[in-house]
Amino acid sequence: MIELFKAMENIQKLDFETKELIKLSFIEERFNKEATIVAQGKVCEKIYFIKSGVVRRFYIEDDKEIVSWIYTENQFFTSLSSYFEQKPSFEIFTACEETIVYSLFFKDELKLLNYPVFAQFHIKFLRIYLSKLNEFHHVFRFMSAQEKYGFLLRSFPDIIKKAKLKHIASLIGVSQETLSRIRAAII
Repeated sequence: MIELFKAMENIQKLDFETKELIKLSFIEERFNKEATIVAQGKVCEKIYFIKSGVVRRFYIEDDKEIVSWIYTENQFFTSLSSYFEQKPSFEIFTACEETIVYSLFFKDELKLLNYPVFAQFHIKFLRIYLSKLNEFHHVFRFMSAQEKYGFLLRSFPDIIKKAKLKHIASLIGVSQETLSRIRAAII
């Protein structure tokens, strides 16, 4: 749980009591490669933190997988609208390789929110996350495919190192062949 505490303390200093409550509330889970973590049409009941591995977030459109994001180690993930509103997810999350996560049930998060230090972490985390998400979507949508790949290479090198090329291609909105040409031009 060292990784989880380190990530959380980058946002909010945790006291002993809060750390103990987190230890009791988060559970370690393992997912095999290609295992579904969050299923489309099901309510996402947990928020996850990746200890090791890679997770792909996607949806199906016209019988085609569209990758929305690829999460790597030390990142939190969940199906936001499904988790926070407790409604069925329109997204699917799968493990791209053997993946170990710490997960927290929605009902347990609600209990943790009664503790001021965790509540402060939660507020700060959501503010940072929503701000970065908003900025990312604004910037990313105006980039060319080459610029998107360069952005991922600079800002999220673990995605480039660990994800399959077809998933990266989907994320930046090009075919695998086009991605191969982009990569060849950079090398």
